[in-house]
Amino acid sequence: MSSLNSKARMEKWRVQSPEEPGFHTVISPEKSECRVARIYRLNLPRGERFLLETGDLEMHAVLMNGRVQLGGNSALDMSMDRFDSFYLPARASVEITSLEDSFFYIAGAPYENIGEVSFRKYDPTLPIGDVHQIHGEGVGRREVMFTLAPKTPASRLICGLTWGGNGAWTSWPPHQHEKDLEEVYCYFDMPAPKFGFHLSYLETGGTMDCVAHPVHSGTMVEAPCGYHPTVASPGTRNAYFWALASFSPEQRRYDLAVIDPEYAGSN
Repeated sequence: MSSLNSKARMEKWRVQSPEEPGFHTVISPEKSECRVARIYRLNLPRGERFLLETGDLEMHAVLMNGRVQLGGNSALDMSMDRFDSFYLPARASVEITSLEDSFFYIAGAPYENIGEVSFRKYDPTLPIGDVHQIHGEGVGRREVMFTLAPKTPASRLICGLTWGGNGAWTSWPPHQHEKDLEEVYCYFDMPAPKFGFHLSYLETGGTMDCVAHPVHSGTMVEAPCGYHPTVASPGTRNAYFWALASFSPEQRRYDLAVIDPEYAGSN
């Protein structure tokens, strides 16, 4: 594939998610290059209700802002605060009532009869371990909080939140996992004029042919293949919800990233 064709392909990987009230399909096989990963955005004004039904998918929802009450599911009869999350298997549902203006990022993927209803309370005081982690060093150091951890049963999805440093890189050194998993980055807490860049490139050392996607709150960038480091502008911390979706349950692992050898050890 020529450089121009590759760039035209990668330029389609960025989308700005809707802020209008309602349930929006943002990334899906019908409208995106990802084959298994889906991302939805649910915007609920205060007092509104929404019945989330999974159909044949597993879904993992993270409350990005606001406060809601869950109901209609005996395992999820509780309130949610910012960054709390839940997981639903296929053929499940939950009613969401917004107690204040709220929005969710919701990941979806094919369900393979692995995974049960679960809820995770966001706790930034968790010690470093299986859920709360620090990745990278120096200008590539970032904080990671799993919302759907690898050890939590699920069919395809692994999800979490990442915060980079001021003007710093995340997902560095660049990595890819195209044989096993797709990924989508969903940015938040970066209101304009704050911004960052999400870089996409396909080949080892191929940064001369990369596409630099400008990102801010609400931007989503898919990574169906290739490398995908990010960098923030000065005064900005890149913050994003990320969703990994594996091509099979056996490939649902967090240790399959392949570092670009051109930049290995370059922290």
